[in-house]
Amino acid sequence: MLQWVRRPGRIVPVLFSTLLTIGTVALCLPISRTNADEAPNVLAAAFTAVSASCVTGLSVVDTATHWSTFGQVVIMLLIQVGGFGIMTMATLLAILVGGRLGLSQRLIAQGETHASSMGNVKAILRTVGVTVLVTELSIALVLAIRFYVGYGYSVGASLWQGLFHSISAFNNAGFALYSDNLTGFNQDIWIIGPICAAIVAGGLGFPVFYELYRRWRTPDKWTVHARVTILGYFSLLVIGCVGFAVSEWNNPNTIGPMSVWGKTINALIGGITPRTAGFNAIDYGKVNHETLALDDALMFIGGGSAGTAGGIKVGTFILLAFVIWNEIRGERDVVVGNRRVPSDTLRQAVTVVLLAIGVVALGTFSLLILTDHSLDLVAFEAISAFGTVGLSTGITATLPGAAQLVLMGLMYVGRIGTVTTATALALNTRHRHYRMPEERPIIG
Repeated sequence: MLQWVRRPGRIVPVLFSTLLTIGTVALCLPISRTNADEAPNVLAAAFTAVSASCVTGLSVVDTATHWSTFGQVVIMLLIQVGGFGIMTMATLLAILVGGRLGLSQRLIAQGETHASSMGNVKAILRTVGVTVLVTELSIALVLAIRFYVGYGYSVGASLWQGLFHSISAFNNAGFALYSDNLTGFNQDIWIIGPICAAIVAGGLGFPVFYELYRRWRTPDKWTVHARVTILGYFSLLVIGCVGFAVSEWNNPNTIGPMSVWGKTINALIGGITPRTAGFNAIDYGKVNHETLALDDALMFIGGGSAGTAGGIKVGTFILLAFVIWNEIRGERDVVVGNRRVPSDTLRQAVTVVLLAIGVVALGTFSLLILTDHSLDLVAFEAISAFGTVGLSTGITATLPGAAQLVLMGLMYVGRIGTVTTATALALNTRHRHYRMPEERPIIG
C-alpha cells in the first residue's frame, strides 16, 4: 500500500478526487447558494466542483446568480488549488516549513510538474510560487483599477472582481462573475488585455518560466522542452487569432457589426481562449462552423506541459510534427535544437495522442446517444471538457444528468492527464528481460 501511495501517477488522481469531494460538499452548503432555503442540487454542485478543480469553466448553473459570495470564494479556491497542482502546493509548503525535500516528495513533485530531473524540482517549485504570486496579483491590480475607474465599482468590489478574474484567467479556468461571461467587456482592452496576458502566462507552463528565468539572454541554450513549447504555443496563438478573425469578420451575429478595433480585440481573445481558458466575449452558439472546427483543433492541442492549460499539450503536438518531418526526410533520429529526442519520449507522445483521441471519441459517442444535439455541437462540448477549456455553444445546462456525468469524466481525465490515468489504473508493471525477433509489418 505504501509503495502505491508514493507513486505520483497514482496518488495525484486520488488527491484530485479528494479535492473534488471537498468542493462538492462545500458547494452543497446553504451558505454557498444565493437561495439558501432551497434544497441543494448535488449534481450541479459536483459538476461545478469538478469544473473548477479541473480549471475548465463549463457550468450548468449561472455562477453570477446561483452561487453566493461564499460559494464564489469556494470556486476560486478550487480553481487555485486545481491549477496550481495538489502536489505542487504540498511540496511548496514542505519547502517553506522544513526547507528541504525528501526523496518521495521530489518524486511526487516531479510527476506533477513534469520536471526533467529530480535535481531541479526544488528550483522549479520556487519559480512556480513566485510566478503565481506575482502574475496573479499584478493582473488583479490592473483589473481592479479598471473596474474602479471605468465602471464605478467600490474599492472592495473592484479588488474582489480583479482577484477572482485574475486567478480564473491565470489558471486557464474561464469562470467569470457575470452571467454573460466577458461579453459585456468584449471591446474593453483594459479588461480583455490583462486577462489574455494571464491566460498566456499560465498556459506556457512553469518549466518554461524556469528556463526563461535562467537563460532568457541565451535562447540557443534553451532546453528542447522550452523550444518546442514556445514555438508551438505562439505559432498556434497566431493561427487561432487570424483564423478567428477571418471566419467571424463579417458574421452579423458575432463581431460583424463591430468596429475594426472591436474586431481586433475579439480576434485576440477568440484565438487565445481555446488554448485553454474558456472565457467567451461573444456567443459561441452563433459562431460559424469554421470557427467551431478551428477551436476543436486548438482545444485538443491545448497549452504547455506542467502549466494550467489542458489538452494533449503543444510540446506533444510539435514533437510529433518533428517525427513526421524527419520521417519524410528519411532521418533516423528526431533532433530539436542540436539535441536528439529519445525514442521513449516519442512513444509517450504517441500514447498521449492516441489515448486522447480515444477518450474524446468515446465521450462524443456517449453524448450523441444521450442527447439530440448535432455532431458538431456535441464534439465541441466533449473536446472543450477534455481539453479543460470551458467554451460552450450554450448546451451544457440543458444536457441530461447522464450527459453531464460524461462531461465530468472528460474534465477529470483531461486535467490529470491520460498517461497519469493509465498509470494509476495499472497496478502492476512488468518488464521483459528479453526481446523478440524483429519483423516489419506493412504500413500504409
